[in-house]
Amino acid sequence: MLQILTAVIFLYVGILKLFSAPMLVQGFAIIGLGQWFRYFTGAIEVGGAALLLTPRLAAVGAALLTCTMIGAVIAHLTRLHTSPAVPLVLLVVCVTIVWGRARALFV
Repeated sequence: MLQILTAVIFLYVGILKLFSAPMLVQGFAIIGLGQWFRYFTGAIEVGGAALLLTPRLAAVGAALLTCTMIGAVIAHLTRLHTSPAVPLVLLVVCVTIVWGRARALFV
C-alpha cells in the first residue's frame, strides 16, 4: 500500500513538472539549473513511480527517488528557502521501501 501511494504521489508531481505547471516552472527558475532540469526531474519521478509499481524493481525505483529527494531537500534549504518537510517525508518513505524491498533484487 505504501508503494502504491508513493508511486501515485511521484507520478502526479512528475506529470506536473513535465507539463510545465507554473509554480514548478518558477521554482526551477529559482534553483537556477535551467528548465531542462525540471523535465529531467519529472522524468525521473514518473519513471521511479513506474518502477515502484513493479515488484522486482521497486527497490531500484525507491533508490532512484531517494537520490532525487536528497536533491530536493538540498534545493529547498539552499535555493528555495522553503520548508523541506514534504521532500523529507518522501525521502524517509523511499528509504523504507528500499530497505524492505532490497532483497527482491537478489532473488
